[in-house]
Amino acid sequence: MAQERTGVATLKGNPLTLVGNEVKVGDKAPDFQLNKDLMNQVSLSDYAGKVKLISVVPSLDTGVCDAQTRRFNEEAANLGDNVAVLTVSVDLPMAQARWCGAAGIDKVVTLSDYKTRNFGEAYGVLIKEVQLLMRSIFVIDANDTVQYVEYLGEMTNHPNYESAIEAVKKLV
Repeated sequence: MAQERTGVATLKGNPLTLVGNEVKVGDKAPDFQLNKDLMNQVSLSDYAGKVKLISVVPSLDTGVCDAQTRRFNEEAANLGDNVAVLTVSVDLPMAQARWCGAAGIDKVVTLSDYKTRNFGEAYGVLIKEVQLLMRSIFVIDANDTVQYVEYLGEMTNHPNYESAIEAVKKLV
């Protein structure tokens, strides 16, 4: 059974329970299985040899998640082909594709943890009470070592975009 962490996250001040171990800088990045669409999954190895910026959001259809994904899409255009910018949520893959089309998102790859919540537990971001993922950022180098982590304490806050992008730029 996965570890449960309390006292580390809130939604509008209300406490949340995160399921899974906290990932730390220097850790080997946990593997994952995420859906690209209803039938096809990807794992960490699908991005082998690339720097990975993983932006985790509760749902693309909310204001902060929308802004976060748009910001990283803009930044991705300047990071080069050796960087994979991934946005992970539990939104259904069809909803992610619809949202990306409407928002003009073309650089970020959206991946869904709807089926198993495997990513959520592996990265310690699964919210027990609502089965969504807590807003967080992970930067993983080309050798799959975690180089940057930001777990947000309050779900409605924005991540530190500049620090995350700087962490990626140091690796490319």
